[in-house]
Amino acid sequence: MQPTLLILAAGMASRYGSMKQIQGFGPSGETIMDYSIYDAIRAGFKKVVFIIRKDFANDFKEIFEPKLKGKIAVDFVYQDMDAHLDGYPIPAGRTKPWGTAHAILCAKDAIKEPFAVINADDFYGRDAFEKAYGFLTGDCGDRLYSIIGYQLSKTLSDNGSVSRGVCEVDAAGNLLSIAERTKIYQEGNTITYEEGDKKYEVPFDSKVSMNFWCFAPSVFAYTKQWFAEFLRDHGTEAKSEFFIPIIGDRFIKEGKGSIRVIPTDAQWFGVTYKEDAPVVQASLNALIAKGDYPGNLWK
Repeated sequence: MQPTLLILAAGMASRYGSMKQIQGFGPSGETIMDYSIYDAIRAGFKKVVFIIRKDFANDFKEIFEPKLKGKIAVDFVYQDMDAHLDGYPIPAGRTKPWGTAHAILCAKDAIKEPFAVINADDFYGRDAFEKAYGFLTGDCGDRLYSIIGYQLSKTLSDNGSVSRGVCEVDAAGNLLSIAERTKIYQEGNTITYEEGDKKYEVPFDSKVSMNFWCFAPSVFAYTKQWFAEFLRDHGTEAKSEFFIPIIGDRFIKEGKGSIRVIPTDAQWFGVTYKEDAPVVQASLNALIAKGDYPGNLWK
């Protein structure tokens, strides 16, 4: 069964104002998402599912359906705030959906095969998609999921601190935990994160999560159960979010199975700050000049 790529794009509209204004970084106006889909197709993925907001569906489809027609099967699912609440009332003051793990749950009827999950606005690199495809077609199962682990030093911004999920990995290469570290930055020859008024050093080669996960369809049943519990415990909080690492953490801690950390030496990049945009553009231009990508992805 060929794997599917699930792209978390429901937050795109709020960041860019309109789907028609998704920022183009490639020489032919390609978004970062275009490069991910291109890499996924090269690796062997046969279907892409976009999680989007329903009110931007027409604009989104106008952008992506024509360019992807005949290249990969395409489906769209909507992350609505009332999806999968099963009678739980939307709290007063709630204005946004319930987070990335809720987004996965919204795709449960569209995906029946092993699948990878990525953010729409992160550049992950060809190596990551090839490794994900290899795992999904070879080792993925109900008791074994995975996460692509990036080298921390290859995920930083020159324009300020970032937040990263630093992975604790056991001797067998399996995930033990993800610690969310805010305010990580490079300072001279060291990488530092701040917590409170203290600074701590983090090794350059620490593995971090950039939200590139590989799951079997069994994850949907767990996610539904854990989302109901999340609503019970945090549903009245106006800004509470049900994130993918919550699924990963419970999958491990409750003995459901293991999550393999698959290392990649790919260079991640994305737009954390508006000043990052020229760096992203220059990075893509350099990859095109090397011959890694054509000047026009979909010509």
